Amino acid sequence: MAKTKSVWFCKECGNESPKWMGRCPACGEWNTMVEETVSIGKNQHLHVSEIVPGASHKPVPLKDIDSTHEQRISLNNAEVDRILGGGLVEGSLVLIGGEPGIGKSTLSLQIPLNCPQLKTLYVTGEESARQVKLRAARIGGDDSGCMIYSETLMENIIAEARRMMPDLMVVDSVQTMFSQNVESSPGSVTQIKETAAMLLRFAKETGIPVILIGHITKEGSIAGPKILEHIVDVVLQFEGDNRGTYRLLRSIKNRFGSTSELAVFEMTGKGLREVSNPSEMLVPMHEEGLSGVAVSAMLDGTRPFLIEVQSLVSTAAYGTPQRSATGFDVRRLNMLLAVLEKRAGFKLGVKDVFLNMAGGLKVNDPACDLAVISAVLSSNFDFAIPSDICFAGEIGLSGEIRPVAQTDRRIIEAARLGFKKIFVSSYSSLEGIPQQTSGSIEVIKVADVPSLCRSLFKGN
Repeated sequence: MAKTKSVWFCKECGNESPKWMGRCPACGEWNTMVEETVSIGKNQHLHVSEIVPGASHKPVPLKDIDSTHEQRISLNNAEVDRILGGGLVEGSLVLIGGEPGIGKSTLSLQIPLNCPQLKTLYVTGEESARQVKLRAARIGGDDSGCMIYSETLMENIIAEARRMMPDLMVVDSVQTMFSQNVESSPGSVTQIKETAAMLLRFAKETGIPVILIGHITKEGSIAGPKILEHIVDVVLQFEGDNRGTYRLLRSIKNRFGSTSELAVFEMTGKGLREVSNPSEMLVPMHEEGLSGVAVSAMLDGTRPFLIEVQSLVSTAAYGTPQRSATGFDVRRLNMLLAVLEKRAGFKLGVKDVFLNMAGGLKVNDPACDLAVISAVLSSNFDFAIPSDICFAGEIGLSGEIRPVAQTDRRIIEAARLGFKKIFVSSYSSLEGIPQQTSGSIEVIKVADVPSLCRSLFKGN
């Protein structure tokens, strides 16, 4: 007869401790220990590290392993196929995370509806079969190959999947599933580890790809222990404002492809629509002559697109100046404002500064620095930047404008969308730009912030 005991687990890394500790000794995070009840004795379930996935447990010489062809399954969605590296690999375990209402369940249901040739087992633990049917009717598509299974016990799910042997299995969500081998509630560290290990073993033994849906915490990371992200093969995370229309699907981990890919979707009444050319939707959509607006030629992964940067500078009404940024790191905004004041002499310390990235997107590319300070200065002077000008450059602490990666691709994208001028660093290399592109757009090189102001705000 198995006995039970109470142990403490770290929510970040899954480290086990016999008592509570303020700081996890494994990962160093504070206040992450949670108490759970586990089984000990003869009936204790295998630990995650003891479960070895794979159909064959015999050692195989490395030289005899065939790696010339990797079978992939197309999901009839160009954006998802591209971010996966060309399609879904057989036997892979894919984790999709995101905030509530961002579109995780919608995307996971659109996949089988767009692929009727695939026999799909859709396991729902959060919704009833009727709720899934209502969403499928709203989305539309061919539901002939999709089987809905409302269950949360992993032993029943694995048994049904082995009986049915589908081409694809979707589990929504991993936090609602539980195993009877573990005496803890669904969503706990132990249950998530055991559930993920069972699904991994099933996927590797049968060659059936499994898509997992996962929640995220308020800090933006996927809920559960970090070991969950280590177990799966691919981690995709939704980003964007769920009150807006655009969604970004970013590859955080991919054992079968690049992690520098980005997919853009638009949320509509009939589900997520692929946005093959996001630049055309993120460039200015207003009349000309507005101050505080600049366009940045940014690069997210390997995908260039242009985004509108909006700024508002006004006199501080309550004594203490406010600094607010939406979609941009507010600490970097403070650094750029300090550079403008110290290196260029603009007195912005007594003014409120608000910054917004159009479309509800979150921007991490340092090439947006040049557009940010241009938008701030435009609002400060109340001087409109012409709509056919864009920017690509990083700002250093000494006020210099530093070159950014793949400047040529940014210039080509700007020229394709009809921009006439682009400001870049004077140290940027312009090799690789086609002759017809260089003739259609003027590249203006600037070395520092004062030279940018002289070139951009002449006569103001």
